Amino acid sequence: MNLASIESVVLEHLGKTFPAAQIAVYVRGQLAYEDAFGVLDPETSPHAATPQTRFDFASVTKLFTTAAFMTLVEQRVVSLDQRVCEVLPEFTGIRAIEPYPDPLTPHAMVHVVPPTDARADASAVTFRHLLAHNAGLPAWLPLWKLPRREARRLAVLACAFAYPMGTRVVYSDIGLILVGFALEKIAGKSLDAIVYERVTAPLGLDSIGYGPLPPEDVAPTEFYTHQQRRMRGEVHDENAWSLGGVAGHAGLFGTARDLAMFGEALRTHRLLARETLAEMTRLQAEEGVTRRGIGFTLWSPDPSASGHPFSQQAFGHTGFTGTSLWIDPARELVVACLTNRVYYGRANAEAIVAFRVALHRAMVAAIDS
Repeated sequence: MNLASIESVVLEHLGKTFPAAQIAVYVRGQLAYEDAFGVLDPETSPHAATPQTRFDFASVTKLFTTAAFMTLVEQRVVSLDQRVCEVLPEFTGIRAIEPYPDPLTPHAMVHVVPPTDARADASAVTFRHLLAHNAGLPAWLPLWKLPRREARRLAVLACAFAYPMGTRVVYSDIGLILVGFALEKIAGKSLDAIVYERVTAPLGLDSIGYGPLPPEDVAPTEFYTHQQRRMRGEVHDENAWSLGGVAGHAGLFGTARDLAMFGEALRTHRLLARETLAEMTRLQAEEGVTRRGIGFTLWSPDPSASGHPFSQQAFGHTGFTGTSLWIDPARELVVACLTNRVYYGRANAEAIVAFRVALHRAMVAAIDS
């Protein structure tokens, strides 16, 4: 097996799609590849990325929130089909169905469904709906613009719906923020303590944790014009930042090796039982070429999807900062790739998508040869 072709794919995108990258690959239970590329902050420092550099996981954080939740499911403390309002009583009542602000286009609104007089019942939403992204919730809300943390929390609990529950699949940060709130309520601890005690500490994932972190050897992300500084060691996601850096949808930092070890622990059922992972990777919701499990994106027939080069059993997740974790049980393969692609801004989404597909194709070709 020759994984050298990985390097050529990375070098094609280095300095254009992202300034730095870090990759770790497990094959049949062994660390088969690990490397780091580029410099962390090309504008100010030639400091090279290393395998010890921590990257902002962005939405890959959702997998750790989901894993922590599923440990409680296994202990029968909560169930997937339990109504969210039984844990968070504020998340109840009849809600309007409305468009929500487009996170990438200022002043634009996202209409998931045409204008309607229909209403949604928040009381009917279950944790399964939240984790399969078909609860009816908006993808995003500008929580960070609200003046206080408690106001942001209340805005999540009282948010309008974007479509009738169960009728569409809309990937939602709001849903995972609610899961994070529920975890804290159930466990009586902060989310960072829960993820540490239930996921990262048992697996020895010492690099993975929430910020803020000392900026040394942390890959910087975007220059925030509204703060006049580049984010480094603080979460890139504005809503997670406004919630103190700890949220169900974003906030974790770590290395590719530890992220791959997390994926390997899931694949080999070290963290969650075989039956639990089977339920998480079973098709829960589908719309077009989008297929969702519990917390996971599942293999898609779309050739431009990052998981498409893998087998149809594959499952994983991506993050907005340019991160991803994919697990292919058929090949006994785990691929963790971390970049800081938002260093160059948010407009190069197509490039990171193309990079992921090319990288995964190269890996599959090397393993199958």
